[in-house]
Amino acid sequence: MSTPEVTSPLGAELRRGGIGGEQNILAFSLSKVFTGSLGKLFRSDGRYVSLDIGSSSIKLLEVEGTSTELTIRRFGSAPLPASAIQNNMIVEPDGVAGVIRGLLRSTGVSAKEAITAVPGPAVIIKKLQLPTQTPNELENSVLFEAGNFIPESLENVNLDYMVTDVLEKERQFEVLLVAVKRDIINSYTNTLQIAGLEPTVVDVDYFALENMYELNYPPSENQVVALVNIGARYSCMNILRGGRSTFTGDVPVGGKEFNDALVRNLGVSPAEAETIKRGTNSAYPVDQIEPVLQPVKEFLAEEIHRALSFFWTAATDEQISSILLTGGTSRVPGLVSLLAERLEVPVHIANPLANVRLAHGVDRAALERDAASFAIAVGLGVRRPGDK
Repeated sequence: MSTPEVTSPLGAELRRGGIGGEQNILAFSLSKVFTGSLGKLFRSDGRYVSLDIGSSSIKLLEVEGTSTELTIRRFGSAPLPASAIQNNMIVEPDGVAGVIRGLLRSTGVSAKEAITAVPGPAVIIKKLQLPTQTPNELENSVLFEAGNFIPESLENVNLDYMVTDVLEKERQFEVLLVAVKRDIINSYTNTLQIAGLEPTVVDVDYFALENMYELNYPPSENQVVALVNIGARYSCMNILRGGRSTFTGDVPVGGKEFNDALVRNLGVSPAEAETIKRGTNSAYPVDQIEPVLQPVKEFLAEEIHRALSFFWTAATDEQISSILLTGGTSRVPGLVSLLAERLEVPVHIANPLANVRLAHGVDRAALERDAASFAIAVGLGVRRPGDK
């Protein structure tokens, strides 16, 4: 069985290298640095299982095709026990694997190669500027820099890096370094193997969002777009300038806060709270629901504003053109308008299916109703082993 790779795909324009030997899940050859749009040339047309393993549920897609012509063949989702994932690790692999097997059976998925992602909060990301140098020298330089800021023995982490730009006048490389504890990676890959799948790519949710955007929205050199995925326990964001990632971050607020408030104040079950939160339960009048949801919406807006302030501080001349929301909680009534008002930026719910084909027999209406929840799974669906 081939070992999966930890990747951080910041768009097809970028060229990626990896730390060789035992430091990395899979070593990469960096024969050329920053060679242009090579990513799409190396993506195959096989069938894969894309799995977004969140803290409260799993979203599954069976996909085939390339990064520009992706087809969804099957889809499904299922809840996870609240205790299954703790501190960004799968701590109940047998239970999670059982949920995955159930989804594979119920959806009729036949693919065995799987693509998944680790949570952004589990990842250390560092941008470096290094003198231009040979690939071997660059690898050694990245490894040296990693040892200076990663608060962990390098033997216990997986490292990957990308050359994101070449500054010819300064004779420097801009390099993005990504590090994840090996135990965290193993908790995901081992779970997939228990479920009978072969893990081939392990991504990061930040960058899966970016792949979703790249697939469905035309890039603009003049636009700065913030992608915000509201998960169950946290919300992750990736800010793109000209289609290229410039800032990643997260806030410790998600859909669970909305659900907990509804359960606490209305006395409903967690399942009922989920339908109320998404505006699909008409048993409770708006004037009863809104006073419960409003404080949570305002808290989420405040936390997103706080995270964005780091970007605004670092890039005082940059204005965010728009914010695209994903995740099931993005459908909370009134959330989009409140965020737009508080952040003073146009806010929209992203459409992860805008440029995606659906195979014959896929229930389009059902998938479109919950499309925002599958944004990360769609972004993972374009990844392939050997991407450059």
